[in-house]
Amino acid sequence: MGCLISALARLAFIGVWIWSPLVTRAFHGTWLDGWLLPLLGVLFLPITALTYVLVYTPGVGVTGWSWLWVALAVLVDLGTHSAGARSSQRRMASRRAAAGA
Repeated sequence: MGCLISALARLAFIGVWIWSPLVTRAFHGTWLDGWLLPLLGVLFLPITALTYVLVYTPGVGVTGWSWLWVALAVLVDLGTHSAGARSSQRRMASRRAAAGA
């Protein structure tokens, strides 16, 4: 389930990046003219990157309660990564149990 959520977030981020100026505005002025940081966001923390782009206010940035949404998105991203690790642990444990029985 976590993999599906991450994949949908990646697709949404790429769609926003292609069809709107929001990503360019949010990451303007960052290193390498604002394309490397969004690319890393899509690869490693897609929900966080998408949330950051959506709560960014041009000229102001991300302030106040908007940081709460970004922090929650980080937790969701970490949860999606750990869900895959947890399912792998369960799968390995069941294989060990089957091999030992």
